[in-house]
Amino acid sequence: MSSVSALRSGKAPGRPAGSGGATAWENIKAIVVTVAIFLVIRTFLIEAYRIPSGSMIPTLLVGDWLFVNKLAYGPHVPFTDINLPGYDEPERGDVVVFVSPNQIDQPDDPTPTLVKRLVAVAGDTIWMRGGLFHVNGMPQKQSFEAAQNPVGDGGFSHPLFQWQKEYEVRGTRAGDPPASPTLDDWGPLVVPSGFLFMLGDNRYDSKDGRYWGFVPRQNVRGRPVFVYYSYRADESDRPLPFLTDIRWGRIGTIIR
Repeated sequence: MSSVSALRSGKAPGRPAGSGGATAWENIKAIVVTVAIFLVIRTFLIEAYRIPSGSMIPTLLVGDWLFVNKLAYGPHVPFTDINLPGYDEPERGDVVVFVSPNQIDQPDDPTPTLVKRLVAVAGDTIWMRGGLFHVNGMPQKQSFEAAQNPVGDGGFSHPLFQWQKEYEVRGTRAGDPPASPTLDDWGPLVVPSGFLFMLGDNRYDSKDGRYWGFVPRQNVRGRPVFVYYSYRADESDRPLPFLTDIRWGRIGTIIR
């Protein structure tokens, strides 16, 4: 009996035998395809990243959520050492997401994913004097906004700085390296082939390349594009700040 005839006769139309199983299978396939598409996008195209610390203030704030372009520098194939080709190369001045070199002082999470500013590439000679960073003899002043960050103890030294000794050079216009590197005075160093050097914009509140050294090029994971959500994660006194203390003015901010 057709469905129309069944309705006219007041009988409920029947279902073909086995149709319930077919419908369930179609639903499973739809879910699998959706998950696969999501994983492809997340792995090879774009991924979300949350800012947990103030090391990049004022460029990035605690509680910023970013979209990261993973295709730009070449996406990384998960669970392998393979990086696919990208359409761009990291350049000085870029804000970059990368896997940190091994940090021996934090065994619970020795290789976190970080975001810093790329300040030197392979072959560059770098140093810092009086807190002013230099690349190949040229001083690199920070932006006016970054220069307003609080100034800390530039004479601070740490045993983690000793990695620099292997890469120090002498006879440059910067003079010889200091006997003990500090936050404000270190180098000259030469960035080796296949490596990059990163610093945080908030120089006195940033655990960066001064502590853990050069970053292998293959550790780069992407370039942040813009802030898609932001709230006062570290300074709000409101309940549920992710809902009640949103930084509306930062949403859509392009990252430079």
